[in-house]
Amino acid sequence: MTRMTIKCGLALALLACGTLAYADGENIAVFTKNLTNPYFQSVRLGAQSAAKEMHANVVNYVPTTPDSIPEQMSQIDDVIVKHPGAVVFVPVDFKAMGPGIAKLNAAKIPTVNIVDKAQSGNFVSFVGASDYQIGLQTAQYLLKSMGGKGRIIILEGVRGTATSDERMRGFHDALKVAPGIKVLSSQPANYQRLQALQVMENLLQTYPNVDGVLAANDAMAIGALDALDGANINAKVVGINASKEAIDLIKQGKLLASGDYSGFKQGCLGVMAALRALRREPVPKQISLKTEVVTATNYQSFDIAPDKLNCPTWDAAVTQ
Repeated sequence: MTRMTIKCGLALALLACGTLAYADGENIAVFTKNLTNPYFQSVRLGAQSAAKEMHANVVNYVPTTPDSIPEQMSQIDDVIVKHPGAVVFVPVDFKAMGPGIAKLNAAKIPTVNIVDKAQSGNFVSFVGASDYQIGLQTAQYLLKSMGGKGRIIILEGVRGTATSDERMRGFHDALKVAPGIKVLSSQPANYQRLQALQVMENLLQTYPNVDGVLAANDAMAIGALDALDGANINAKVVGINASKEAIDLIKQGKLLASGDYSGFKQGCLGVMAALRALRREPVPKQISLKTEVVTATNYQSFDIAPDKLNCPTWDAAVTQ
């Protein structure tokens, strides 16, 4: 059985093993998909921040092989043996992890689903943002900045996953009302920077005259920029997640925009919901975060180091 626990805070970036203990605090197990996508680092930082504020303890479970279904199933078995107070859960696959969620339900461990909505299971709450809406808004911003005409490449996430499918639905709905935009190619790069670099390098061999890139997350957007820079091609690129690296590139004028899909806030609210449930405080069945596109005109309020972010207040989050 493979399991990884990671200290949150600055040590998280170094993948140091361990936990932060609170003598009288509840234990919350937090599941995320992988160690390769900075987005999930922000989820873990948010979870730790909320736990610290509420005097609880977080243990992170992260597959050592990115998005591994067998490994996450194995980690669920480990958590059931340890039986924490509650679980905050990002499924590596929204369909395939149904049996694992059923195990958590059978063990009577309260579970909060965040980020990717699981297809089945009983949850205290779901905390997330609309992938469709953020896809639509981000695409609309790119297309408007292009004056409604030009040639674009789309970099998809993992086909068949809820996040990718919904973001693509948003992209395509934006394209329906932009007849002057030609999609040269739409290819998956699985939310990974290196894969996006390789996909773009290959596509640019066939389509060197590209005006824009619509990427389903920041890691792929940055990979696309790497490829464009290497080919000495200028094109407008947008991503999703509003990661710190993306904000820095927006400030520098290299990245056009990024849809805010705050992993930090979702990590915060997932832990807050779990602890409120354990403390018999009310928790809504769904908490939906507002979506916004971060650009050169509004990035200032997002330009905060990950370890300096603060969790939203509960009342503000559930009433927005």
